[in-house]
Amino acid sequence: MGGSEVILLDFWASMFGMRVRIALAEKGIEYEFKEEDLVNNRSPFLSKMNPVHKKIPVLIHNGKPVCESLIAVQYIDEVWKGKAPLLPSDPYQRAQARFWGDFIDKKVYDHGAKIWKTKGAEQEESKKGLIECLKLLEGELGDKPYFGGESFGYLDIALVPFYSWLYTYETFGKFSVEAECPTLIGWVKRCMDKESVSKSLADPLKVHDLVLLLKKKHGLE
Repeated sequence: MGGSEVILLDFWASMFGMRVRIALAEKGIEYEFKEEDLVNNRSPFLSKMNPVHKKIPVLIHNGKPVCESLIAVQYIDEVWKGKAPLLPSDPYQRAQARFWGDFIDKKVYDHGAKIWKTKGAEQEESKKGLIECLKLLEGELGDKPYFGGESFGYLDIALVPFYSWLYTYETFGKFSVEAECPTLIGWVKRCMDKESVSKSLADPLKVHDLVLLLKKKHGLE
């Protein structure tokens, strides 16, 4: 089911792209990875495949683009149903998973980005906001192995790529996520035991080096 050509337009450090990589790995789908140079020069092909936002990741299946990472993860789950279901089968649980995925996109990402892009009171506010968000997610996780229960799934995929960026957030914000949210870091370590995750996530130190370059490029030092 779902055969043929799969291409992923992506950028190595994108937590959003990592989501799609993990989903494809979970399903055992072979695909062509096309790296976009988001720092200097986006390709015309990216603009063609995502003319509205011109952003990665873009999943291209048989020539048809699917944009936005969580939509792509849902698409992957619906098309390749035979292996490793990602979204819960229960409609209410599925709605809850989508709610928290949306929460991560709107809250966790914004607070995290502001920690390295700003200074002073604004940075401090963003740091507090990020910690509050992570504590809420830790509460949602509870004592379960994964957000969906016993099985790794959609919400785990939505959040775990941010692990690649935690070192950057912690370094610029001068705090420790493990000290604030030890249960959440335990969950991260459990996820990292999965090859689909460990091989899809970017090296946190390399992400930090990229952020230093971006800050210099955009005069945010």
